[in-house]
Amino acid sequence: MGWIALEESAAQCGNAGRAGRNHRTGHGRAGIPFPCTPVVNTGSARRSPGLRLYTEQPPQAFQPSEAIGSLPEVLRAFHRATGWPLRYVAGAPSKPSPDANWSAVVNGGSDAVGHFRMELPTADAAEGTEVRVGLEAARGLASALAGMLGELLQTRQALWQREAELAAGVPLVPLADEEKHLAERLEAVLRGGAAAVGCHAAALYLLDEATSKLKLRSCWGLPRDRFTAPARPLQGAVADLEAMLGHAVVLDDAGLLQHWSAPEDFAAAACVPVSSPTTILGTLWVFSNHARDFSDRQTNLLEIVAGRVAADLEREVLLQEAVAASQWKREIVAAERLQRSQLPTISPLLDDWDLAGWTAQAGPLGGDFHDWFCLPDGLLAIGVGHAMDRGIEAALAAGALKAALRAHGQYYREAQDTLKRLNLTLWTSSAGDQRATLFYGLIETATGCVCCASAGKPSVLVIRPNGWESFSQESPLLGQGPEAGYEQFGCQLEPGEVLVAFTPAVRDVAAASGKELGEAGVAECLARRTNLTAAELVALVRQRLSIDAGPKARQDQTVLVVKRR
Repeated sequence: MGWIALEESAAQCGNAGRAGRNHRTGHGRAGIPFPCTPVVNTGSARRSPGLRLYTEQPPQAFQPSEAIGSLPEVLRAFHRATGWPLRYVAGAPSKPSPDANWSAVVNGGSDAVGHFRMELPTADAAEGTEVRVGLEAARGLASALAGMLGELLQTRQALWQREAELAAGVPLVPLADEEKHLAERLEAVLRGGAAAVGCHAAALYLLDEATSKLKLRSCWGLPRDRFTAPARPLQGAVADLEAMLGHAVVLDDAGLLQHWSAPEDFAAAACVPVSSPTTILGTLWVFSNHARDFSDRQTNLLEIVAGRVAADLEREVLLQEAVAASQWKREIVAAERLQRSQLPTISPLLDDWDLAGWTAQAGPLGGDFHDWFCLPDGLLAIGVGHAMDRGIEAALAAGALKAALRAHGQYYREAQDTLKRLNLTLWTSSAGDQRATLFYGLIETATGCVCCASAGKPSVLVIRPNGWESFSQESPLLGQGPEAGYEQFGCQLEPGEVLVAFTPAVRDVAAASGKELGEAGVAECLARRTNLTAAELVALVRQRLSIDAGPKARQDQTVLVVKRR
C-alpha cells in the first residue's frame, strides 16, 4: 500500500525559507486514513518542487514464539523425543533448504503465516538427542503440531477481531442532561491539546458540503468574533491542502505563515488533518506566540488530538441519528400494531359458516391483508389483497385499498362492479404507479352461492371431500389503467366444502426440492381434512409454508379460509 505526498516547494510559495525534514514518524494517528504521517517542516534552504512517493513498509511476519510462550519448549521437547531438530520460521517456505528434510506451513490467519522446518540432525548433537524415530513418523508428528499451532493462532486472531467488533457494538445512549454542549467539549479538547504542546491558541476548520471552503467551527485562545468571519477558500490554503494529503505541517518561522496561507498571525504554527477512517473532515491548527519548532512527539500528540476531535464529531452525528432512528422505530412499531389490529380475528356470527385468515408481512410493515364484513340481504363479503409495493409504501397502499373496498362494497352487489370502482379509485388517487392484486367475493349465506371477481392473479380453490377445483383466473391489476375490465365468476359451496383464497406469494413459495408449492400443494395439504375448523385449516397451510420456506417465502403472504358447515 502506498500514497503520494505532494510537496509545495519554497519556490512555489515565494521566499518560504529553509527546507528541513520531511520524513515519516512511524506512528499511525487516530482517526486518519493514512498509516503514518510525514512531517513537512519548512527551513531556510530552498528546495525544488517534487512529487515523492512514500510506500508503506509491510509489517513484519508474525512470530508465534513471541506470543506463545510454550512454543520454544515444545520445539525442544520435539527434538529430545525424536532426535530431529524442528524450528519455526516466519513466512511461507520459499525454496527447499539444503539443510532441511521437510517443512510444513503454519497458517494462523491473514497476518500470521510461517512454517515449521525439520532439519538434518547435526553431528555435534547433544547427548540423548540421537535420532529415535524414522523420518516419516517425525514428519507426521511435526505436521500435527503445525496444524494445532495454526488453529491456536487462528482462534486468537478471531478473538482479537471479535473483541474489536464487540467494542464497536456498544450502543450510544444520549443523556437527558448532557454535562457539556458539543461546543464546550470541542473547546476543551483544543485547549488541552494546545497546552500539551506548549501553544497559546488552537482552531478547528472543517470543510463545507461542497468541499470548497474551510469554516472555523471551534477555537481556543482566539477572539469569539472569528466565528463571524467568512469561510476560507480551500483553493490557495496551501498548508491545509498539504495537511489533508496526510502530512503534519510545521511552520516554525513567522515569515512562513503568510506564504503557507496560515489563518492566524502568530510566530509559529502547526497544522494536522482531522478525518474519520473514510472521510477528510478538515484541519486542526495550533499557534504559538514565540518562534519555535515542533518535535515528532508533539506532532504525534496533535494527531491524537485531531483524532479525538473527529471521534467527538462522529459521536454527535451518531447520537442524532440514533435519536431519530429510535423515534422511527417507535413509529414503525405503532404502525405495525395498527396494521395488525385492523385484520379481522373474530368470525361473523353466522349459522353454518366458519371463517379464518392469516396474514404475514415480509417485514414490520407490508402490503398484504385479508378482510370480511357483512352486508344487507344476508350477504357476506370476503377479500384478499396484496399491494405491489414494499414496506411503508405497501402498508399505506394496502390500508387505502382495504378502506376503499369496504366503502364501495356497501353500494355494489356485483363483485365485478366493486373491482371496477376500486380500480378507478386507485388510479385517480395515485400517480399511476400503484398496483394491487385483489380477490373479492360475495357469498349468499342462505344458499352458499359465491359471486367472485379478481384483479391480478390471486388463487381461489374450492376443497371438497372428494377432491378440489381451482377457480383462479388472471385479470388486469388494480391501478393498471382506468378502463380495465374484470370478469365475474362464481361457484356453489355445499355443506362441508371449503373456499380457500391466497395471494401469489403463497402459491410461489419454493419447496426444498426446487418445485413451487403451487395451488396443488395447498389443495393436497387440505384435502380429506375438510372436517377441521377454518382456523385449523389455516394452521395446516402455515405449517406447510414453514416447511417449504425458500427465498420467495420472505414476501408478504395471506391465506383466507371460508368453510360452510
